[in-house]
Amino acid sequence: CLFFAEHPVHNLSEAMDQDTAAFRRFFHACLAGGVYVAPSPYEAGFLSLAHTEADIAETAQVFAKALATAAG
Repeated sequence: CLFFAEHPVHNLSEAMDQDTAAFRRFFHACLAGGVYVAPSPYEAGFLSLAHTEADIAETAQVFAKALATAAG
């Protein structure tokens, strides 16, 4: 799961205290960059053996830009 919070998330109460608008910006920036992530911060994401090193490197670049967008 990916939460945008000012604190570590250990339980549901802490997960509920997150910046959902920042997650929304991150999600849409990833989509615009060609990377599909789960549309909710409460869903897990996984790598698989089908992902190449190039796929992971490209995803990391998209994530970096998306995180900058999410920060506002």
